[in-house]
Amino acid sequence: MLATRIRRSRWKSVALTTAAVLVGLTTPALTASPAAATTTEYDDTYYADAIGKSGTALKDSLHTIISDQTKISYSAVWNALKVADQDPNNSSNVLLLYSGVSRSKSLNGGSTGNWNREHTWAKSHGDFGEVTGPGTDLHHLRACDVQVNSIRGNLDFDNGGSAVTNGGGSTVDSDSFAPRAADRGDVARMILYMAVRYEGDDGFADLEPNERVGNGSAPYMGKLSVLKAWNEADPPSAFEERRNEVIYDSYQHNRNPFIDHPEWVEAIW
Repeated sequence: MLATRIRRSRWKSVALTTAAVLVGLTTPALTASPAAATTTEYDDTYYADAIGKSGTALKDSLHTIISDQTKISYSAVWNALKVADQDPNNSSNVLLLYSGVSRSKSLNGGSTGNWNREHTWAKSHGDFGEVTGPGTDLHHLRACDVQVNSIRGNLDFDNGGSAVTNGGGSTVDSDSFAPRAADRGDVARMILYMAVRYEGDDGFADLEPNERVGNGSAPYMGKLSVLKAWNEADPPSAFEERRNEVIYDSYQHNRNPFIDHPEWVEAIW
């Protein structure tokens, strides 16, 4: 049985302990094991209708819960990101997705050396543009270097490719993009949030993950198996958890359930 862990604890010590036990043994190749069950302070309130469910029932419950949301304008996203993506070691800066660079909050814009608003679920994958709703949802919008953002473009996510210039270890090929290792779980949980939040019942496309790359303008994002592996390999960080709290408390008043309960990724998909 999977052990329950309380929110804010770290998982990596479990993996190290397990590895130590296996020293000297011949074992088959291992795949990522499901995330340990979690409990949070929101389980008896915010997530009450989702606890104990799995599969479609869990996805439907979470959709209802997180769709109760305050929406903000695209222009308001600039200031929101300056708060949500603040560098914990320098309150004058934001931490940039994909590259991990800390950059001045004042350098937001569209020029080289600036940071801009990256839609992790690419706007063209569902044709929602910058419209209030999926186009302005802070749970998938992140501060990102202008040039790195351009290189990612609307590519699906997958492993492999060549190093991205100034990308912090991110890679790219003709049909996919892979963030640096420290951001892979973040990206997976943002993408899967979008797939639960936008189900086609609010005038926007039904966003879904699939096993393809090169999805183009279809309302799909791949690769699901890779996103699931990234969720396991890169658990929620303190930065990601704080970001979830900021968005919930100060802006949209909804949460990314996969940051609170990473094990729900496997429970649904």
